[in-house]
Amino acid sequence: MKSTSQAHCGARLRTAVGLTGVLILVACASTPPPTASLQAAHQAISNAERAEAGHYASAELGEARSKLASADTAVSEQKMTMAEQFADESRVEAQLASAKTVDAKAKAVNDETTRNTGTLIDEMQRKSGDLMEQMQRKSGDKP
Repeated sequence: MKSTSQAHCGARLRTAVGLTGVLILVACASTPPPTASLQAAHQAISNAERAEAGHYASAELGEARSKLASADTAVSEQKMTMAEQFADESRVEAQLASAKTVDAKAKAVNDETTRNTGTLIDEMQRKSGDLMEQMQRKSGDKP
């Protein structure tokens, strides 16, 4: 019975050592680069540039580019978790730049529409005043 117990302990020990070895190998294995996050950041920056974010939200676009450069540096230094974080931050900054650009353009259109509406109202009032004046002259001409 003692030999069965010793064999069982030996098997447990071998299993524990094997699992420990596997865990060490997994921990030491290099994490792959965050390709999807990097591509998403590049795409978001490209979209912001096409939307003219450099003109309307240059600070945010610059921050997105800076974060992407930091992500690329982290990849070259094999710091993949950090690289993914920087890539995600870059994407968010670029999306913010795009959103601010859309907002600024919409405000510009709204301002232009408001000015045009004001001009139309002024013109209508002037025409209305001219018409009233003509009507008063005509009624004054008749005995």
